[in-house]
Amino acid sequence: MAYVDGFVIPVPADKLREYKALARLCAQVWKEHRALTSVECIGEDVPYGTLTSFPRAVQAKEGEIVVFSWIIYESRASRDAVMEKVMADPRMNAVKENSPFDGKRMIFGGFEPFLGL
Repeated sequence: MAYVDGFVIPVPADKLREYKALARLCAQVWKEHRALTSVECIGEDVPYGTLTSFPRAVQAKEGEIVVFSWIIYESRASRDAVMEKVMADPRMNAVKENSPFDGKRMIFGGFEPFLGL
């Protein structure tokens, strides 16, 4: 059964270009290591909610855009194997050192789909 990693990320608007370049590199790395697909979405209609919302979840600050993304794998076992290879890939060192967003406020998790894939 397929497996999905999901992410919600606050990205400074003035760093969006750098984020897109980073996302393209990451998508390439993940796919080379056997992820099925990678999707990146720029928040367009993402209101700041009273109790909950995407901006609240990542403590988005003034001038930040919320990015919602996900990666699809064949299975949980495949995801674990892909992640091990990705984290060992030397291209990821540059990503870790030059991140255009505050990774401490990124939300991520793994999900088992039950409908739609």
